[in-house]
Amino acid sequence: MTQDVNDQDLETEVIAETESYLAWRADEPDGESTYHLELNNLTVHFFEEEWQEFLDLAGILLED
Repeated sequence: MTQDVNDQDLETEVIAETESYLAWRADEPDGESTYHLELNNLTVHFFEEEWQEFLDLAGILLED
């Protein structure tokens, strides 16, 4: 999917989706990827390093 943001093309990719939640990645014009979690009416934005740490946390939660 492609979104138009301030006259710039922003490439996005859905990573995972359920009925209520969505995780997606955006390739920013500066070359950095950002990650986004849409949880009902809350959206959390992550830079690459933050996203990796979040995935580490999720992995720990799944172990318990």
